[in-house]
Amino acid sequence: MTFILVFGRRSMARLCLLLAMLLLCALPARAALGEGSGAATDLFERLDSANFPPQAGYNMRPITVAQLEDQLRRPELQASVGKGTIAVLYPDVSEPFRSAFISMIQGIEERTRLRVRSYAVDSKVDAVELNAQLKRNNTKVVIALGRVGLAVASTLDHDIVVLVGGALLLSDAEIVNLNGISLTPDPALLFARLRSLLPDIKRVIVVYDPKKTEWLLRLAREAARSQGLELVAYQAHDLSQAAHLYSTLFAAAEAKRDAVWLPHDTTTVEESTLLPLILKEAWNSGVPIFSSNVLHVKKGALFAMSPNNVELGRSLATSALGLMSGDLRKKGVQPLRELHTAINLRTASHVGLNIGYQQQRTFDFIYPEP
Repeated sequence: MTFILVFGRRSMARLCLLLAMLLLCALPARAALGEGSGAATDLFERLDSANFPPQAGYNMRPITVAQLEDQLRRPELQASVGKGTIAVLYPDVSEPFRSAFISMIQGIEERTRLRVRSYAVDSKVDAVELNAQLKRNNTKVVIALGRVGLAVASTLDHDIVVLVGGALLLSDAEIVNLNGISLTPDPALLFARLRSLLPDIKRVIVVYDPKKTEWLLRLAREAARSQGLELVAYQAHDLSQAAHLYSTLFAAAEAKRDAVWLPHDTTTVEESTLLPLILKEAWNSGVPIFSSNVLHVKKGALFAMSPNNVELGRSLATSALGLMSGDLRKKGVQPLRELHTAINLRTASHVGLNIGYQQQRTFDFIYPEP
């Protein structure tokens, strides 16, 4: 336990103000017991369950008013005093998808150190009641996870700021008025990993649908230049056109010089028909392929990147705290930089790569699984 040294009337007045601020921080967490975890909730639970033996006494440590002020200047406490709260809307879905969203919420709470109210929502949610509940809780920022969370957040009053995360946002039309983080891996990180694995690669080939992936290609062109790579992009507007392009491109590609990138694009990386064709062409030609979808590594892509959900939550929380502190600059939708990386050792061997034990440790997932 802590006691406070106070000297004089002015110090007493300052102390009363500071204690009132602490009470404001504590009350929401106290009221929210049973709804989730948080630093304040954990504190109250420990105090409620404590059984202090009379002979034990208390671990008392003096603290001055100035020291108390310093503690109240911490960003996470400042964000909770007089500036409102953060809420999270996430899809009411079953496993394994639910665990991914819960991990994001875990990251949000770890970064903010605040009690974050979370709402599992679906398309039938009562938008009027949700708006009223958020306002009663003095919600200033909503983090909308997944497409369902984003759809529900679009019905909220305009004085509530919305950050989006945990959703694949593919087109310019989708992201024009949004702030947040897409689930699409940042091309700069993909290209950097490609160069570390295959330093002789000079050209990256990609087939994409401009209606879905143009915003990502703008980032990819800049990322390729910074890595000393040539990005050769071909547009395909339907599955048939994409299939013809892949056959032609693999036939002309050079195995030691070229690599093919598979972005999140449902037109040009269609799973049931196109992906088996791409994998077959890549294996026969020896041209490595890498992907923005980790599931492709299981099927034969050399490597891919997937979301680190806890770290994604932390990044979203940092943005939310910035907004609550008055940073209202529009940052738009950013590609995902909080990533895990997977590699297929069988494919690596096929393209002439020997991935030793130490290098394997730089990957989060290895296929085929031992």
